[in-house]
Amino acid sequence: MKKGFEEKIDVIAYSGYKGEETPRTILLNGKRIEVVEILRQWVEERPDNRKTRRFYQIRGNDGNPYTIYYDDKSMEWSHSNSE
Repeated sequence: MKKGFEEKIDVIAYSGYKGEETPRTILLNGKRIEVVEILRQWVEERPDNRKTRRFYQIRGNDGNPYTIYYDDKSMEWSHSNSE
């Protein structure tokens, strides 16, 4: 995957009592990858269009790190390869 590329993905998430979703499994390029660790999480807000994205840097059961985010406005998950 080339640097700076983003693609929509399917995520199986746990919804806590506050309604915030935490990723448990990602479906990426036909593979089911279990989340074994959340390495980092942060929120980015864009005041110009009120878009909020909740980012997660995770480690999959394949040993690889992934950066994914949930877009609150579109209600979709994406994989971000901007590293």
